[in-house]
Amino acid sequence: MFSDISHARQQSLLRQRNLFALVSAGLAVALVVAAGLAATRDSEVVLVPTISKRLTVSSAGVQADYLEFVTRDAALMLLNRSPEGLDYWMEEILKVADPARHGTLKAELVRIVEEQRGSDVTQAFVIRSLSVDPKNLTSEVKGTLKTFVGAQVISSDERRFRFSWTYRGLRLALAGFDQLPTEKPKEAE
Repeated sequence: MFSDISHARQQSLLRQRNLFALVSAGLAVALVVAAGLAATRDSEVVLVPTISKRLTVSSAGVQADYLEFVTRDAALMLLNRSPEGLDYWMEEILKVADPARHGTLKAELVRIVEEQRGSDVTQAFVIRSLSVDPKNLTSEVKGTLKTFVGAQVISSDERRFRFSWTYRGLRLALAGFDQLPTEKPKEAE
């Protein structure tokens, strides 16, 4: 009697072992196929001609280099404008805006468009320095802001601007921008 129970138990364990071996073999084949597909798949890298290094995007946070490049492009886009391209200018800035701040930014941009539309005032910004703080998602741009009426330069001032950013998922978005007071050089005593 014990031999019958022992034999039945051994047969059951043998079937379980064979099933486990079959599942393991199937998973091994699936792993080899998946590894082969991953190895032969084309990898894609986004190339931006104005960036000299390879950048990666991670959910862990924003790289300082990436924040610097995005700030540079946003500052040039935001601070260089002419009356002929105001609608395009506003649309492009709103494309990089944080959806949560879209309304506030649009209101500020509409105010600027209404002030400048129909005038001959053009603005050009030349960056002198740029600093970023990836932890606080802020960046600061310093440079010369030139204002033209027609071809005549009517002002050329040193200005500082702070950009605030948000990072959700893998998207860096503009949350706001402010003009900061310019630093006065200390006079020699």
